[in-house]
Amino acid sequence: MSRTEEFQELRPLLFSIAYRILGGVGEAEDAVQETWLRYEDTATEPRSVKAYLSTMVTRIAIDVLRSARVRREEYVGEWLPEPLLDDPYEDPQRAAELAESVSMAALLLLERLSPLERAAFVLREVFDFGFPEVAAAVGRSEAACRQLVSRARRHMAAGRPRFEADREEREELASRFFAALREGDVDGLRGLLAADVSMVGDGGGRAPQLAKAVAGAQNVARLLGSVFPRMARIEVTFEPHELNGQPGAIFYDRDGKVLHTLALDILDGRIQTIRAVINPDKLGHVGPVADAWAIHREVQAGRPS
Repeated sequence: MSRTEEFQELRPLLFSIAYRILGGVGEAEDAVQETWLRYEDTATEPRSVKAYLSTMVTRIAIDVLRSARVRREEYVGEWLPEPLLDDPYEDPQRAAELAESVSMAALLLLERLSPLERAAFVLREVFDFGFPEVAAAVGRSEAACRQLVSRARRHMAAGRPRFEADREEREELASRFFAALREGDVDGLRGLLAADVSMVGDGGGRAPQLAKAVAGAQNVARLLGSVFPRMARIEVTFEPHELNGQPGAIFYDRDGKVLHTLALDILDGRIQTIRAVINPDKLGHVGPVADAWAIHREVQAGRPS
């Protein structure tokens, strides 16, 4: 194989590693591209191309994450990962770990870890790299990496999300939710929500967003049941679509531009959390982005007094 062919074969893995470390599609794609440029420029002929490129993309991602953490601390409102439509990497033997690790709930837990803990955890627990490979990637001894992974496991276990094991049941509940949303059926929505459900939105100061999380089945159902019918009157539509391995939908304006995404966490037959990504900077990879402020003004103008 040529270098280009080797790299293209490993690109899905490299992106999946970078996305889990960074939580951003654009940042992950940039890390993969930088990996290719460095690989193209080096004369090194690695014994294992997979290990070599995985190390390289991990180190790049760690550096990016360290600078990104400062920006995230100053972020306006709730920060959410960029929605991932499809994970390009597949491994049937690790399908459960891959699916769980890419959910928004898991990515938000990973945000609590240090960059080195996060990278070590992703390589070891998600992708099953050996400790020698993890050590090479993060630039620490094997013993230090075992400690990093151990600490990360404890942090993750304390708040680890659990999702419905039955995919068909989960998708059926999501279908009922979106049908009730389409109809503005407040009672129907409330019956699908956990009592302590929360709804959060990420506008990043670049789009209309919730001032704070909305909590409780009654409050969330009322909000959704009142807002979407007004949006539908100005031809806002949505299409169900899996997001980060969980049920969700993509919302569009009348011109077919992306307004926002909505992802659902489902547990014990109820929707536990609803997460909306509205920040246009996080939606460009989904499609052409709508003017959320213009939609907001149009919805408000048509609101009964």
